[in-house]
Amino acid sequence: MPDAAGIYYSVHEEGSLEKPPLVLIHGAGASHQIWPAELRDLPGFRVFALDLPGHGKSAGTGGHSIFIYADCLVKFLDTLHLRKAVFVGHSMGSAIALALALEHRSRVVALGLIGTGAVLDVPGDLLDFSANPATLPIAVESLIQRSFGPRAPAPLIEDTIQCMLETRPGVLNGDLKACTFFDIRKQLDRIRLPIILFCGSEDRLTPPPYAHLLESCISAACLRLYYGAGHMLFLERPQALAADLVEFLNSIPEQVKKKQGRLKTIPS
Repeated sequence: MPDAAGIYYSVHEEGSLEKPPLVLIHGAGASHQIWPAELRDLPGFRVFALDLPGHGKSAGTGGHSIFIYADCLVKFLDTLHLRKAVFVGHSMGSAIALALALEHRSRVVALGLIGTGAVLDVPGDLLDFSANPATLPIAVESLIQRSFGPRAPAPLIEDTIQCMLETRPGVLNGDLKACTFFDIRKQLDRIRLPIILFCGSEDRLTPPPYAHLLESCISAACLRLYYGAGHMLFLERPQALAADLVEFLNSIPEQVKKKQGRLKTIPS
């Protein structure tokens, strides 16, 4: 994997250079490997899937702040000479994408937000268990078990747990702490970008009301609700989510033209 500004990433090169690239931002304690092939290799688009600082193969100890992570991604864009991008984030990654929209508006074309909210509540037991290397496996298993819908296959859950256990000690706890301090509810009216929200009806970490709040407060936001899916809906429904994302990406020029246009909520 190459790196830029100390951030390792994989890249899928396809499509016209006139289209803005996609940058995939993983969630707390994860790495670029969490993304399924349906999104990493999205047909017709350049896709950068990165490891945040301290995660995967990237150096560092983690950002310990959503807005610090956002600043790191601006340096990542600068190093690759990318003026703007569409940011697609999951959970903590979606919070980073929202922070980019607030603090670095000129670098953002649009957002795809999976399992998101204007505030991210973290259960206290996850903070406690993730703070101690001896109990970190308990924190990881508990987090992942809560992240899937009731019909998710057991092998998928186990594979995700094993992927998360590869994260260096202390990184998950730092990420979870960063999430607890994230709260942009009073700043939502400043975000005026095309946004698609992806939410599972069985999401226990960022439940549907979180997405509905964003949809109601951000004029150009639309919501895709996936019935029966949980917080990890991009792993549970990768093909459907990828198809909805492509539809959204293809609509961006029209959305930008309308500026204040509003998309319809469509259950998936």
